[in-house]
Amino acid sequence: MPGFKVEVPHPLGQEEAANRVKTLLEHLRGRFEGQIKDMQQTWTEDDVMQFSFKTAGLVIKGEMDVQPNSVLVHGDLPFAAMLFKGRIESSIKEELEKCLSHPA
Repeated sequence: MPGFKVEVPHPLGQEEAANRVKTLLEHLRGRFEGQIKDMQQTWTEDDVMQFSFKTAGLVIKGEMDVQPNSVLVHGDLPFAAMLFKGRIESSIKEELEKCLSHPA
């Protein structure tokens, strides 16, 4: 299955970045309610989140790894979503950059 990958650097440290990402995810869940279904996310102790959701009848799965100096998101895309790969990656990157760059 084809995939996507985004990495966004940050100067915040792992704990602050993880807190901001968790807040962002709750905001996005509300913003896209109705478009995203069956959203599941599981965080590990080392700030890695496994996620999956359905949108437009497609299942998207992946992992978000909050590291001390960057956040890495990667996952699998169904073939039917490959036309949107660039837009998916740029949207993830844009949201993460906004989330991780503004002052606390």
